[in-house]
Amino acid sequence: MAEILELVDLDELRKEVRDKYREVARDPSATYHFHTGRAHAIRLGYPASPLDQLPEEACEAFAGVGNPFFWGGPKPGDRVVDLGSGAGMDSFLAALWVGPTGRVIGVDMTPEMIDRSRAMATKLGLENMEFRKGVIEDLPVEDGWADVVISNGVINLCPDKLGVYRQISRVLRSGGRMTVADICLERPVPVEALRDIDLWTG
Repeated sequence: MAEILELVDLDELRKEVRDKYREVARDPSATYHFHTGRAHAIRLGYPASPLDQLPEEACEAFAGVGNPFFWGGPKPGDRVVDLGSGAGMDSFLAALWVGPTGRVIGVDMTPEMIDRSRAMATKLGLENMEFRKGVIEDLPVEDGWADVVISNGVINLCPDKLGVYRQISRVLRSGGRMTVADICLERPVPVEALRDIDLWTG
């Protein structure tokens, strides 16, 4: 892991990722190298309900790679942390599942995504959630707080994956669970590819 961190400039990588998702926050309907929106979520197998309770505006900047709710959504009263919450669609769904006795914290490092998700939570009247600015390698969440940690297509953007999983372990209560959708490779990535920030962000 230390070798990977030495191969890529972490600050530059984070800047590139922020720049890309800043664009998505500002213009979700533009053409990207990934799909966005409600139709994309449906293709990935998201459950019809509570997805049907969200307006188009709450779904249009969704850019996940899979369905972290494949094994079922959080339960009423659960406390959920969404890693790399982006425009907030997964967080909104989690907030609907957990209800007024539960709580959801979305964490993202892109200010424009945080602004967008906070504004939408207010518009939807979801008072059982908040969005915090931060990186998932250093979560701004207290130890043992969460019943469930979710993430969708974000851990693959972090060179320090073990650091991310240490943070997940730290914020989960004993007996808590994580449900992650992400891109996984079955073969080692060539060193020249690890040095290419464009490949990390693409």
